[in-house]
Amino acid sequence: MLVNLRDICAIAEQNNMAIPQFNTPSLEAVRAALDAAEQTGYPVMIAHAEGHEPMAPLDVIGPTMVALAERSSAMVCVHLDHCEHLSYMRRALEMGFGGVMFDGSFLPYEENVANSSRAADMVSLYDCGLECELGSMGSREAGLHDEGGTAEESGAIYTDPDQAADFIASTGLDILACSFGTVHGLYKGEPHLNFDVLTEIRKRANVPLVMHGGSGVSDEDYHKAVDAGIRKVNYFTYGVKFAGEAAEKLIADKKAAKADATIYWQDLTMVAYETMRDDFEHVIKVLANGAVPIA
Repeated sequence: MLVNLRDICAIAEQNNMAIPQFNTPSLEAVRAALDAAEQTGYPVMIAHAEGHEPMAPLDVIGPTMVALAERSSAMVCVHLDHCEHLSYMRRALEMGFGGVMFDGSFLPYEENVANSSRAADMVSLYDCGLECELGSMGSREAGLHDEGGTAEESGAIYTDPDQAADFIASTGLDILACSFGTVHGLYKGEPHLNFDVLTEIRKRANVPLVMHGGSGVSDEDYHKAVDAGIRKVNYFTYGVKFAGEAAEKLIADKKAAKADATIYWQDLTMVAYETMRDDFEHVIKVLANGAVPIA
């Protein structure tokens, strides 16, 4: 069942939980996210990032995501993640996406406000909600897989709580992606989240907040972030990392049993799907933060 971004985040707000957003640049990832949502009974978001266009073109994966979400028994928001070009956003809106993110976090503040406002005007013509970002995770969503490390190494800029209030009022966004110590990609060491910054942003913001760079965060820190006001968490890197490791192990096991064993592609895609589904189920339950199943 399709749900738009505003409504799915309102559900999260009412239940003091966070909705996981799984980036799904493959059919296996789409199926894993939807099956995990149906199994657990909680809402979910599936997303396509503009930077993932080489992996799965929007014109191919977008209609597939919308069609499968529409027929799912779970509440699903189909979301465009980290879009930097309004023309690209328009394509997703016309496909029926229920949420879009305009990412102007790498622009000067005034330019970020101006383009985010243009995105809000565009989104107002559709049954869709808008996410924008203030502050920066440093590394980009489409960057190298080993890009990042700590927030400081990535060049992250914490969201200014006072500026956040002005940004929300000036743009007309529905939810705010904020920076408080997470990074995109793989962490080098343990993530160090600044909950003081997050708490201050929450005090000044009248919209749901979003955590990007959710891979590698401990279950305990997830719960603390949700209790501090996070209502959406982006999760991608560790899910596909675990799937890659499962495929690698399958190949190694087959070769150990028989040196000239034939490796079939469908065996790799199946183990990747199963691994992501199990991982996604765990993430969904953690972010539910004790709330009863919604569906």
